[in-house]
Amino acid sequence: MIKSATAALPPWIVALGAIFSVQLSAALSVHLIASVGPAGTAWLRLTAGALIFLALARPPLQEIRRRDVPGLLALGVTSGLMGVAILGAIERIPLGTAVAIGFLGPLTVAAVRSDNRAAMVWPAAAVVGVVLLTEPWKGAINGVGVAFAAIAGMAWGAYILLTQRVGDRFSGIKGLTLTVPIAAVTTAFVGIPQASGHFTIGVVATAVGLALLFPVVTFALEMAALRRMTHTAFGTLMALEPAVGVVLGLLALHQKPSIMQIAGILLVVLAGAAAQYGGRRRHPVRDSNHEDPQPTTIPPS
Repeated sequence: MIKSATAALPPWIVALGAIFSVQLSAALSVHLIASVGPAGTAWLRLTAGALIFLALARPPLQEIRRRDVPGLLALGVTSGLMGVAILGAIERIPLGTAVAIGFLGPLTVAAVRSDNRAAMVWPAAAVVGVVLLTEPWKGAINGVGVAFAAIAGMAWGAYILLTQRVGDRFSGIKGLTLTVPIAAVTTAFVGIPQASGHFTIGVVATAVGLALLFPVVTFALEMAALRRMTHTAFGTLMALEPAVGVVLGLLALHQKPSIMQIAGILLVVLAGAAAQYGGRRRHPVRDSNHEDPQPTTIPPS
């Protein structure tokens, strides 16, 4: 269903849908974090998301080969780590700032993987936008919050690479029926102790609602986008995440941006929109025996 709905859309539109979904989920998670903590929130969202994915599709257990296992495990663990870290960050620092710092992970992927040096102007512009959004000259920022955001960024960069690999290997959302349960188990070690004693019907219902935004819609849209975009285009398009984070922080959490931050939003929007040019991938080819795909990319113009 998701595959057919996204196939007719340009991949950068699909990616934008994922950006809005994940940032809306983050903004709306603040009240749940106050009840069960960031790790508890991440565990509840991922557990609910895993159950939803398993209800939508059957895990492709018979298609798994030994060489697939490390990638599946790595993506699951990375997804869980990313979820806990970003929620730990937004518990301590503004949403837009946390996402801006975390964006440096995808930005690194975009820079390292680019074959066209001229395209480096867009990651460079995005860096300036991130600096304007964070306004580091205004004083000390919560060190723990920054550390969590940095960890989320490293996980985010790895997540992009691993998601494209798993998405090329398994069709539709099949890969997510394997990796999201792994992510839920990963976060359970820290999430269950933090959430213990705070379960209510309201908490569970809220977690299920948030899970529809993240991980269900977000992961499905990101995997669909990465099947048709290069790492560079997708990674740089993620520059829009801090901008969306700042806007939703204003609307949902009343975190007002300064004039300088608005300038940063405009800059990252420019970089993100320009990055998608020339960033479409050809569809990876799978044979009837489910051999590993050998995706090719169209070099950015």
